[in-house]
Amino acid sequence: MTLKPVGDAKPNTFAFETSALVKPSGFREYDARWWFGHAGSAKEPELNLMGVQALGMGLGTLIRRLGAGPDIVTGHDFRSYSMAIKLAMVSGLMAAGARVRDVGLALSPMAYFAQFALDTPSVAMVTASHNENGWTGVKMGCQRPLTFGPEEMSALKDIVLAGDFDLVGVGSYEFVPGFRETYIDDLTSGKKLKRRLKVVAACGNGTAGAFAPQVLERIGCEVIPLDIELDHSFPNYNPNPEDMRMLHAIRDHVLETGADIGLGFDGDGDRCGVVDNEGNEIFADKVGVMLARDISTLHPGSKFVVDVKSTGLFNTDPVLMKNRAVTDYWKTGHSYIKRRVAELGAIAGFEKSGHFFFNPPIGRGYDDGLVTAIAVCEMLDRNPGKTMADLYRDLPLTYGTPTMSPHCGDEVKYGVVDKVVADFRKMQTDGQLLAGQPIADLVTVNGVRVVAEDGTWGLVRASSNKPELVVVVESPVSAERRRAMFEAVDAVLRKNPEVGAYNQTF
Repeated sequence: MTLKPVGDAKPNTFAFETSALVKPSGFREYDARWWFGHAGSAKEPELNLMGVQALGMGLGTLIRRLGAGPDIVTGHDFRSYSMAIKLAMVSGLMAAGARVRDVGLALSPMAYFAQFALDTPSVAMVTASHNENGWTGVKMGCQRPLTFGPEEMSALKDIVLAGDFDLVGVGSYEFVPGFRETYIDDLTSGKKLKRRLKVVAACGNGTAGAFAPQVLERIGCEVIPLDIELDHSFPNYNPNPEDMRMLHAIRDHVLETGADIGLGFDGDGDRCGVVDNEGNEIFADKVGVMLARDISTLHPGSKFVVDVKSTGLFNTDPVLMKNRAVTDYWKTGHSYIKRRVAELGAIAGFEKSGHFFFNPPIGRGYDDGLVTAIAVCEMLDRNPGKTMADLYRDLPLTYGTPTMSPHCGDEVKYGVVDKVVADFRKMQTDGQLLAGQPIADLVTVNGVRVVAEDGTWGLVRASSNKPELVVVVESPVSAERRRAMFEAVDAVLRKNPEVGAYNQTF
């Protein structure tokens, strides 16, 4: 078939209905994400259904070339257009000879689980995760439990944009009924709390609303539902446990109901956010430290992987040091951390965004917000004399920010980060002070994490899935030092006029 996708086609035109629109920037570092649009949106689409079909042709071609064979699992999240996108992708996969097994409406980790339960090597999950309504995307992999990284995504991009498809035909399609129950049964098998926890389950009207309450009830929780009704317009807030609006909503509900804990899930259920019984919104990296304490007590000498946005406590916490825990700081991104956890044989990996990865005996290596929720509840269950707030207070005090995301276009964001890295390197070489102190270290595994002598640090990196930068600051000293570092980092950022306003600050 001679099909060459285009990067631009206006809606409501002949070209839009007869061309495969696939904007090149939608191929991200470790998944694909495009603005598909919705009624009333002024922003023009970056993808159309013929473009999705071309994506399926490219993915079916790639998995065969990588030696994974023709078999692939697919599913879709709860958005008004996700099923249409999935079926367009399926038609492309089948044209490339794929044997598709469709688990239907799903969480991303349910699709990952299906790779194991259905003995199917590859996965293509249609989801835009926590992105606003109008976005779509696909999370893909062909080597369970891993998802694609930059090499595979680059190869897929080349195949699709060049129309370099191997359209061998003879594909097939099978819908797998009742798989939601299979997934929930697997999650809860052998899990029963001794302590009946009162848990707020917040789903932001995303897909997790069809899963999280039942899972938590099965393990013995008293569930207080919050925004669990599926509604793809997301009437309250985007289902994103890093978003302060969602965290504030959970906090208020925890305090109103006297719950033991609040758990929030993102749009495709692979992330989990935590609010304690006193209404403290615990950033996911601190939850990771608490879980690492619990896991390394059960398994001394445990190895963990965390992303560069995460707290420095993984290297300095006295309990982790006593338990001989070892932590590796690595690139932000669910695909990167997942792969690093597998490479190092770590028992778990934690990402500040709320992606947690557990290897056996806890999980299968992929990110699942419900596995995380169960792990948090079991941690509380193993500490019968303590509340979640008590466990949080037990951590050494640090002063961190939420993840802040100033706008920066996809076409320029990596270049801006390169300039910022160069500026910090020059400051360090020239002996200039940053926020009143010398620069003690620059960690450049992913963007730049600039560290002052007192341990206060600031991170700047490019978002992997949105036209944004990512900024995080933490100080082990004081809120004032946190503010000083933020202002110093922001001053370097503002040298670049391409950097826009923050989505949130602190």
